[in-house]
Amino acid sequence: MKNENLIKIRRELHRIPELGFQEFKTQRYLLDYIEKLPQEHLTVETWETGIIVKVEGTVGGQTIGYRADIDGLPLTEETGYAFTSDHKGQMHACGHDFHMTIALGALTRLAEHPAEHHCVFLFQPAEEGPGGAEPMMQSDVMKKFRPDKIFALHIAPDLPVGTVSTKPGLLFANTSELFIDFSGKGGHAAFPHLTHDMVIAASSFLSHLQQIVARRVDPLDSAVITIGKIESGTVQNIIAQSARLEGTIRTLSPESMDSVKIEIEKIAKGYEIANDCQISIDYGSTYHQVFNDAAAVDAFQTLVEDTDYTYQQAKMAMTGEDFGYMLKEIPGFMFWLGVDSEAGLHQSTLTPKEEALTVGVDIVELGLRKL
Repeated sequence: MKNENLIKIRRELHRIPELGFQEFKTQRYLLDYIEKLPQEHLTVETWETGIIVKVEGTVGGQTIGYRADIDGLPLTEETGYAFTSDHKGQMHACGHDFHMTIALGALTRLAEHPAEHHCVFLFQPAEEGPGGAEPMMQSDVMKKFRPDKIFALHIAPDLPVGTVSTKPGLLFANTSELFIDFSGKGGHAAFPHLTHDMVIAASSFLSHLQQIVARRVDPLDSAVITIGKIESGTVQNIIAQSARLEGTIRTLSPESMDSVKIEIEKIAKGYEIANDCQISIDYGSTYHQVFNDAAAVDAFQTLVEDTDYTYQQAKMAMTGEDFGYMLKEIPGFMFWLGVDSEAGLHQSTLTPKEEALTVGVDIVELGLRKL
């Protein structure tokens, strides 16, 4: 498939970003494309808004899996593209339009010229939330097509086109959403002594959270607690009776994640007594760490170094990816694909270079045939 054909697919997918488990147009687009491929070696099944495609190998034996996530983000696009999102307030700002296009490109090559062993393509919904990988792994259709090895890619705005990067061991962190609701006694601004002000309680609690990272986490380990949103109050002369903090927790191990949550709950109990209020905590979506299999990464590095593309050792990052749930059960790895964009992931101006599409297809096809 020529790069202009890949660009056409990517731009059509870019126009229809949809949120997790609402990817109905996206699923239809992918199925329509797959139905036009040679069908002799293909088996296609759907799961929720996702799709699983198996390509029968010429010899058989092991099965190699490749996962592409398909959902968009709740973000208003500001790229200035002529093919900007048709869906107001939704955007492919994490490169999933690239991920899908590369999967379709590799699938096209495999459908026309199958590999020796079997290959499975997983078009997975809801990576951005609430998380599709874990329920997909538990589904009956996944049990039917479960691969022996699996890999995936993520676009890397900070790497040049033609460069791929990964590392053995931990690549992405454990992550958890964090929602904390405060409920107390509001009242007139002139009589604070008769109220229990939830603006004061929530803002003080926010500062106290940072002491968990500074004083309860091993200095040789790492953790992040970020509160990105605060809501409270209605008007300037009413003391707020409720408040809400929204944030995220990132750690380098599942054990540290458990410890951080225990510390947050201890603080909450103390604040309930000190501020005469009720505090409820919801951890929302949690993602298991992306931990790459060392042997699989070594084999991948050897394959890439035999091409004209560049292999670069990656650093671990506090980003999250629900592909970690697949790697928890199946040996494999995730790698970065350079797309050279000035804007980063989850930014409304993300503009990855489309020359990277062919690079991605080449590398994914190579992995599926040779790993």
